[in-house]
Amino acid sequence: MRLTLSPGICALLVACACLIGAYAQSTVAQPDLIASAIADPARPEGDRTRDVVRKPAESLQFSGLKPGEAVADFNAGSGYFTRLFSDVVGNRGHVYAIEPVEIQQYIAKSTAELRDYAAGHPNITVSVQTALDSLHLPRKLDLFWISQNYHDLHNKYFGPLDMAAFNKAVFNALKPGGSYVVLDHAAAPGAPPDVTQTLHRIDPATVRHEVEAAGFVFENESGILANPADPRTIGVFDKSIQGRTDQFILKFRRPE
Repeated sequence: MRLTLSPGICALLVACACLIGAYAQSTVAQPDLIASAIADPARPEGDRTRDVVRKPAESLQFSGLKPGEAVADFNAGSGYFTRLFSDVVGNRGHVYAIEPVEIQQYIAKSTAELRDYAAGHPNITVSVQTALDSLHLPRKLDLFWISQNYHDLHNKYFGPLDMAAFNKAVFNALKPGGSYVVLDHAAAPGAPPDVTQTLHRIDPATVRHEVEAAGFVFENESGILANPADPRTIGVFDKSIQGRTDQFILKFRRPE
């Protein structure tokens, strides 16, 4: 028996095949896209010198960010990751570089420099708002990224912030299935709460407890920035360990 398909069914099958092919192509091309972002000549020399310790290729690969997606870079600072994200998401995507007003006294110069960079990159929006107000964004996110600053949210200069409210706001800012990535300096297991202020570190277990309490599901952890030689009992700005701290990257997902 010969099966005959209607023109409508044939068109639908062709469209599905194209979509699947496009998805597969973007997935395969991801490492090359990341490499291209890292090699972008518009990146400042200071960013390039930090690549050795920040391992951007591995970090971006772990994040899972793809072209066309929306990402928030919270406490973006000088924009190290903002610039990389901008190249990865491309013209169809968008990067929301959030510079919390609570710490502008420390990062005002970096914020001004990032605004200058964003002026030539229409897929970057730089905002200066309170930590919670900054999470009311014009579109739902595929990725919320916070690098080396989650511990700061616990400290006096942030209020300290209501972490339950903050993580719930991140949850609401993400699309169902969206990712929440926390990269930070590791404190020793069971370290006291004030270690965030005294050493600028945080116990990864504390992060997991707080983020999962907001409804997130833990997905994965990366050890690409781990350093077993770091005693985790000294401040991250101590010259004996600065730039080489033991760091963790935790990835959470908002359930579908």
